[in-house]
Amino acid sequence: PLHVAAFLRQHGAARALLRLGASANALDAQRYDILTIASVNDDLAMLNLALEGGSNARAVTSLYNDTALIAAAHRGHVEIVRALIAAKAPLNHVNDLGRTALLEAVVLGNGGRNHTATVEALVQAGADVTLSDRHGTTALQHARTRGFSQIARILEQAGAH
Repeated sequence: PLHVAAFLRQHGAARALLRLGASANALDAQRYDILTIASVNDDLAMLNLALEGGSNARAVTSLYNDTALIAAAHRGHVEIVRALIAAKAPLNHVNDLGRTALLEAVVLGNGGRNHTATVEALVQAGADVTLSDRHGTTALQHARTRGFSQIARILEQAGAH
């Protein structure tokens, strides 16, 4: 029920279920917790409910061994990314695809305002700009290849090469 409430953005139901003892860290069949669902849905209110209810921002979730931060960065949900950074989500966790949140924001992003702000938030928080994916390609190399000049500039200023 809690996962359904999170998915459907039913904040009142989620709050009630958490008060009644539902686990904020329980995983569904796809290995999503409510924090990851809120991150994918760009639902800051649900994310805050999840954190208040005991969700672990460091949890490894999904079939790809992602984190909620990777899911949010991939989609360019910058406010969610900032909230997860504040909750001490791991900045440099590498998922089964060989990518960190920073790499996902560049590789799967569109280079627009939200993904650029996401990259900036991750870099300012201390994400490692030198890490590469499993093919040896860094976020900077991906940004250059994809023509994301603003993102490339942010990465260069942070010491990427």
